[in-house]
Amino acid sequence: MTQPAMVDADGGGREQVWPLPTDEQSLLDLIRLCFEEYWNDIWFGVMVQGAAWEVAAPNPPKRIRMSDGYATVDFGRWHFHLCIGEHRASGPELGRIRRCSRAELYRRIGSDGCPTSWGVRLFNGRGEQMMTLMLPNPFLTNDQQIRDKPAWGQLELWDRLRAKYLGLDPDPIDRSGKGFHHG
Repeated sequence: MTQPAMVDADGGGREQVWPLPTDEQSLLDLIRLCFEEYWNDIWFGVMVQGAAWEVAAPNPPKRIRMSDGYATVDFGRWHFHLCIGEHRASGPELGRIRRCSRAELYRRIGSDGCPTSWGVRLFNGRGEQMMTLMLPNPFLTNDQQIRDKPAWGQLELWDRLRAKYLGLDPDPIDRSGKGFHHG
């Protein structure tokens, strides 16, 4: 595995980014793992300049299903859709635009060179963000309060995703940080 790309993050700071596969099965497996097993530990939404939707699931999904290229994650009272496969109903051009064409794992790097947050992002065929999935953070509690001491066990999902999609073992750098910082 090659070194991750180091990119300047929107709004300042740096991130390391690893590309993920974007085939339907890989993305559906990622969605199932994150939402079925870690629903109570993750935050998700869209993060763009001027808006950050950091949503917590109210409960485990009642179901996750596929229809015409769309994965639907249904929590009962509300749900969301992500186009991760071939979408035919709207024609080939809209199908290409709507489908996830880029997926990535990322970790935000603080000014001290240590990671401060970890996540997954999905982008459509226009390069627009479809979703950011904020993974459990050792520096934050489940209600996003700063911890007095890091809880390194919170990196379990990050380590699982790195192993499954990148073939990488846990990285000691992930456990070197001192705390969470907004960028």
